[in-house]
Amino acid sequence: MILDFLQNYPFILAFILGLIPALIWLWFWLKEDIHHEPARMITLSFLGGMAAVLVALPLEKVVYNYFADQAYTSFILWGAIEEITKFALIYFIALRNKCTDEPMDDIIYMIVGALGFVTMENTLFLIPTIHSGDIVDTVVHGNLRFIGASLLHIMSSATIGVCVAMSYYKPTQEKVFLGLFGIFIAIVLHTCFNLFIINGTEANILLIFGMVWLGIIILLSLFERVKHIDKPKLI
Repeated sequence: MILDFLQNYPFILAFILGLIPALIWLWFWLKEDIHHEPARMITLSFLGGMAAVLVALPLEKVVYNYFADQAYTSFILWGAIEEITKFALIYFIALRNKCTDEPMDDIIYMIVGALGFVTMENTLFLIPTIHSGDIVDTVVHGNLRFIGASLLHIMSSATIGVCVAMSYYKPTQEKVFLGLFGIFIAIVLHTCFNLFIINGTEANILLIFGMVWLGIIILLSLFERVKHIDKPKLI
């Protein structure tokens, strides 16, 4: 009876399986933040990340329709759409809000937004396998996305967050430049990941996942550096 219910309403199980990994990552990254952010802003940023998927999907469909025979162009544009929509929504929800009062906040909110994006993306990805009744395949795919795609979104969004954080006390011109630079790097990372996953062998895919984990380690070191950015003293 439970399996019949899940097949009739696959969104429920898909959402739970998509949410659990995101909550684990959320706990991990929030404990890295010394000054905890307001629960309301964390929730709104998470929901904003989920909403970004709903904004990105129609745009990605347009790209697919116009560039169906140009795979590389499609991958670049899909990566750009996802990274820009994530950043745009989190910027308007949190980054320009007065609650963002230290450099570290930029990274935290970008990561939270990425986790919201991952949750919705994973949910939509898992619905077909749940609907078909293949629960084992669903769990396997969920674990792969937990390791790979989830980390990719965390790394790419956090890259933007780090760049914005580094410019926190800088003039507006530098903020704009570093923000755009962060978005550019995030798009490159996202595109490379997608291309290697599609074209790579099993061994190459394991190598890619290893590189993503290495990126997370580098991200953690940058996280520590941002923690020690001091507010300029007035002369």
